[in-house]
Amino acid sequence: MSDAASASRTRTDVPGIDAAAATDWIAAHQPDVEPPLRFELIEGGHSNLTYRVTDNAGRRLVLRRPPLGHVLESAHDMGREHRIMAALAPTDVPVPPMVGLCTDRAVLGVDFYVMDYVEGHVLRTVDDARLLDHDARGHLSAALVDTLAAIHAVDLDTVGLVDLAKHESYIERQLRRWHRQFHEGGNRDLPLIDSVHAELTRRVPPQGPATIVHGDYRLDNCLVSTAGEVAAVLDWEICTLGDPLADVGMLLVYWVEAGDRLDPLGQAATTARGFWPRHRLLERYAATSGRDLGSIAFYQAFGQWKLACILEGVYARYVGGAKGDPPPDVQHFADSVVELSHAAAASLERG
Repeated sequence: MSDAASASRTRTDVPGIDAAAATDWIAAHQPDVEPPLRFELIEGGHSNLTYRVTDNAGRRLVLRRPPLGHVLESAHDMGREHRIMAALAPTDVPVPPMVGLCTDRAVLGVDFYVMDYVEGHVLRTVDDARLLDHDARGHLSAALVDTLAAIHAVDLDTVGLVDLAKHESYIERQLRRWHRQFHEGGNRDLPLIDSVHAELTRRVPPQGPATIVHGDYRLDNCLVSTAGEVAAVLDWEICTLGDPLADVGMLLVYWVEAGDRLDPLGQAATTARGFWPRHRLLERYAATSGRDLGSIAFYQAFGQWKLACILEGVYARYVGGAKGDPPPDVQHFADSVVELSHAAAASLERG
């Protein structure tokens, strides 16, 4: 480990963390930890903040809290995220084991939760994809689809999530939510967002039985092994109940192929050779889940529009200083919002 990395790991003045208060809370809920605890912000996310916590014996945990300032309360519900992963622990869906949820705001000023650290890689870029060989990338393509089908197959009564949210009219609810949050959390006037919203609202397909919907299911929201297995699904902050095909549409939006002009987050790992093309993902999901994908063009358009709304909020938080200094590629988020809006309109026209 480099001196710089070592210094980063041993810092106790990490933004968003009161090291003494967090240490006391964690030690009370996990008695076998050995203080002092070291906190390190894990870079890469653009919403809730994730910290690696290391104790004096080298044991690692993970702490999640809302972003600093500029927060839409309903979009950063720590209790909800904790509840969902705790409920999924006994199912076929891989999630990190939960340590505990803190709702005492005297500790960090916000709700937060702590979970066990899961070994695995986050594949965001083409460089990250090189951690897996060609065959492992193909295996991972299948594993991601199978894991999504497993999420959608969870029995809501058995895991105690039947009351997590309303079951009916998922797309209509999502259209209202993200349209509202775009205008409340953004800082630009983009008329195409409104016109696509109106067209999506007009074309909503009939919904089947409600399932868990992750809401932001993609490769880099999973921890994966070098063999191409899914070790854990992360970032459940916008999970709800509703139409599972919305997750499939969103996965297609994030699944950039080599040669695609639109790459919403930049340098997508899925452009590396060995990852399946989108049509194979759809074939696998249809075969595994038994669901009809005849309306998938609508769900892809919805995913493109929804991601545009999400990225506008990310861009606004960076510009507003809620996430510290903006990254060098912050303008890419702003440009992607516009490109995704046009892509959603085009998908609706094709559909």
